[in-house]
Amino acid sequence: MSHTINAALVGYGFAGQTFHAPFLATTPGLTLRWVVSRDAAKVQAALPGTRVGTLEQVLADDSLDLVVIATPNDTHAPIAREALLAGKHVVIDKPFALDLAEAKALVELAEKRQRLLSIFHNRRWDGDFLTVRRLLAEGALGQVAQFESHFDRYRPEVGGRGRGGGGAGAGVWLFLLPQKIDKYIHLLLQPHR
Repeated sequence: MSHTINAALVGYGFAGQTFHAPFLATTPGLTLRWVVSRDAAKVQAALPGTRVGTLEQVLADDSLDLVVIATPNDTHAPIAREALLAGKHVVIDKPFALDLAEAKALVELAEKRQRLLSIFHNRRWDGDFLTVRRLLAEGALGQVAQFESHFDRYRPEVGGRGRGGGGAGAGVWLFLLPQKIDKYIHLLLQPHR
């Protein structure tokens, strides 16, 4: 018998609703048990039967294995720390942390607690990324001399809420730049499988 991973999603804004909840609710071996959200009615309408509660309630659930964090960027590391201390595995939507010291502290805590700590980069599964990765692995592109990547995104004004709003960790740089850095690392710096 295989183990089902019981998961909680912390944050049900755009990223939580669009990327994380569908993945957690439909992937074999994963069960979405909890969602932390201020809007229980919205969660229940989309995910009937899923419990909606506070972070404290989620972390107190001993049957829970995994916490997925899709909240504003400045809350990623503090919530991840609480989840690790509660003995949960953690997946954090990018960016992982706001600075290197915060990131190192989380990695050290995860190692000490023997918990998985990972960053969610949904762009690793886009068709263009997978195609370029395969072509590089096959040697079809030869020696790469230049790499150019961009998102075609027309939005002259950044939204005022969540990741687009003001405050620590907000704005377009921390919203999109981690995707670019991740793409560069996984396409050009790591050996191709």
